[in-house]
Amino acid sequence: MNNRRINRRTFLKHSLSVAGSLGILAGFSGLYGIFGERYWIQLRTVRLSYRRYPPAFAGVRIVQFSDTHIGKHYSIGHVARVVALIQRQKPDIICFTGDLFDSQYGEVTDDVIPVLSRLQAGMGKFAVLGNHDMRLSSERVRDVLERSGFTVLVNDNRTIERGNGRIRVAGLDEIFHGKPDLPHALQGAKEDEFVLLLAHEPDFADTAVAHPIDLQLSGHSHGGQIRIPFYGSLFTPDLGQKYQIGLYGFEKSEFQVYTNRGIGTTLFPIRFNCRPEITVFVLETKLP
Repeated sequence: MNNRRINRRTFLKHSLSVAGSLGILAGFSGLYGIFGERYWIQLRTVRLSYRRYPPAFAGVRIVQFSDTHIGKHYSIGHVARVVALIQRQKPDIICFTGDLFDSQYGEVTDDVIPVLSRLQAGMGKFAVLGNHDMRLSSERVRDVLERSGFTVLVNDNRTIERGNGRIRVAGLDEIFHGKPDLPHALQGAKEDEFVLLLAHEPDFADTAVAHPIDLQLSGHSHGGQIRIPFYGSLFTPDLGQKYQIGLYGFEKSEFQVYTNRGIGTTLFPIRFNCRPEITVFVLETKLP
């Protein structure tokens, strides 16, 4: 009987110790996610090759960032650090894939224009709007981006030429609150042209794959934002659930979609196992 009491006491003491340790670990994880990881930006280089990518564009650096969600939990000062990091990558083309401001904890402000204007790219700065931008004011956000030097593509495209080669950058209107029209966005694109599509929601790739598009760049999902090891993300938004994070290919097609993890946060100001991201794409021509 005494041994049983001792064992029960030992078990209870051990259980309380484990529970306390788990509580401390959870506390540290929460603090890390709130004050550490969500400001710890990862620079990622992705190298890809395509048959339609012109040799004249060899060495061109395409830099993508997304989902800054400027507002209560991400300040313009933080965006200034992002801009400095992007410029260090020596971008030739800059692509922003939506959600400049946070619709729940932010508002559209011109104060970010001098900061975004520091971004310089010899071949252009291109952007599409995200669902949070649309909830606030598509016209106001578009105006802020354009006054910052971005070409905002709403079912539209632009041609970039270099030497004897050219590529086309297309942008899709936001899916939830806009009127996406992919055929119009691709209007004028030639069959042999490399086409880069900017679309805020990554799951649009299931539609894009059936069109003459080589690479789709998206954001929206934040990579899941909170990712549990061996489990994955706790939550991803609609149209950001199938292609949540990173690069995805498709059978019998060269088409690929890349989902950037974004810079800011949504719903909760926390990231865990899912650092904010700036992506540098270095493309080359695939030999036959």
